[in-house]
Amino acid sequence: MRLSLYNSEWVSEYNKECKRLNELFGDLVIQFEHFGSTSIVNMKAKPVIDMMVIVKDIDKVDQFNPPLKELGYDPAGEWGIEGRRLLRKGGEDRTHHIHIYQEGNREIDRHLILRNYLRIHTEEAMKYGALKEQLAMKYQDTKGYSQAKRSYVSELEQRALEWHKKEQG
Repeated sequence: MRLSLYNSEWVSEYNKECKRLNELFGDLVIQFEHFGSTSIVNMKAKPVIDMMVIVKDIDKVDQFNPPLKELGYDPAGEWGIEGRRLLRKGGEDRTHHIHIYQEGNREIDRHLILRNYLRIHTEEAMKYGALKEQLAMKYQDTKGYSQAKRSYVSELEQRALEWHKKEQG
């Protein structure tokens, strides 16, 4: 399992990918969001950029699979989350995970609230980063690593949601 120090190039790679996807999807796109550990300054991360594309109609996304494949994406369907379309880029040396949701999907807020929470609560981000480092040394595969951090991430998301509710007043 490989973790990298924060790399400011991740932001420019995210922006390049937004441009490519916007050219392809056009007015189907409502907005793009960079989330996950690569979106948190100074946090170690798997060097895979997590992107969210919020669209007007999720059912129209599948018609883009042939041109997406030509651009190097691997369309993976819902991949365990109802109403999502997951695209992976980079093959075995993955560079991007693109999560596509229709506006209003509840997964959108969950991801963005956690991102915003970690950006503001740097101590939480550092604790999470330390856990990730420990697990990366213990697990060689992504599956074991992801399963091992699942309960911690769930608790972290809960704290982020509670924080968000307080902030909303």
